[in-house]
Amino acid sequence: MKFLTHLTRIASTMLFTATLSLPALAADNQLTEEEKSQGWQLLFNGSDMQQWRNFQKPDLSDKWQIEDGAMKLTAAGGGDILTKQQYQNFELMLDWKIAEGGNSGIFVLADETGNMIYSHAPEIQILDNERHSDNKLETHRSGSLYDMIASPASSHKVAGQWNTVKIRLDKSTITIWQNGVQTAEVTIGSPQWQQLLASSKFATWEGFAKAKAGHIGLQDHGDQVWFKNIKLKELK
Repeated sequence: MKFLTHLTRIASTMLFTATLSLPALAADNQLTEEEKSQGWQLLFNGSDMQQWRNFQKPDLSDKWQIEDGAMKLTAAGGGDILTKQQYQNFELMLDWKIAEGGNSGIFVLADETGNMIYSHAPEIQILDNERHSDNKLETHRSGSLYDMIASPASSHKVAGQWNTVKIRLDKSTITIWQNGVQTAEVTIGSPQWQQLLASSKFATWEGFAKAKAGHIGLQDHGDQVWFKNIKLKELK
């Protein structure tokens, strides 16, 4: 009995020590002290969407709502939305969840000179890979640099589960991770980029990915989609 008690005490001590060594984790839509010191800023605080507006409009559709601490597109017709601010070199992190059969996307370098938010903006795909008809092309599955670089299957989760995406845009090099797996990396304007562009639907789209800075955008593709923990760090 004494031996078992001794083992229990050792186990408790080890658990306590391990707990102390774990990094501090912020609650949803908050920053840790370390993230604050590193320059991260929230683009959504869980209670309002003041940093967002609709594409080519000054305000935000009421079909974009807050539900359980997440930004939710409740129905088709809410319209694509973008950040009020523009960014050039940055790291962006967010969590997304898509409804069954759903489709959406994350845009970088978005401007408002074209007819649509995607006229000039590269897209990181959001998709129900199992049910949506766009799953036939590998470059159209979630985490892909849409129609250009396909994400590996190891980065995919089923619809209804939360996914974490990280996007780094630094001196025209865009790197994408989904659920801890790197899904794409390419320098905009490089020979590799030009080859990918020539083989994509964007080959003849004038002005595509030409901007050095732009808005972060979220897509209304007609399906319910959720976003939370949206944060960005500008790079020097």
